[in-house]
Amino acid sequence: MNIEEFRDYCLAKKGVAEGFPFDSSTLVFKVMDKMFALTNVDNFVSINLKCDPELAVELRDQYESVQPGYHMSKKHWNTVTVDQDASDQLILAWTDASYQLIVDKLPKKRKEELSKL
Repeated sequence: MNIEEFRDYCLAKKGVAEGFPFDSSTLVFKVMDKMFALTNVDNFVSINLKCDPELAVELRDQYESVQPGYHMSKKHWNTVTVDQDASDQLILAWTDASYQLIVDKLPKKRKEELSKL
């Protein structure tokens, strides 16, 4: 997978916007203004994804490519190295799960806004 494929995948999701709130190389994907994925646009080797805390630990034990979130809450975020032992399809599934975790926690009003997009 390359940065363009990952970017297109994220932007195809309902209510997603991209930006560079931290610096000129950290590309952040948000749904309804809440982060669900981050990556380095200049050096696409890993992706930070939100994850259920219990599942995060299981994934770290199961995959060498999954580590505690770099510069993120280690409990709620994983850093996934691309092109290692997790397939692109699996990484995209984890991206879907990260997106859904955010959507599920949105206030009712924001969920209604999202459903109208």
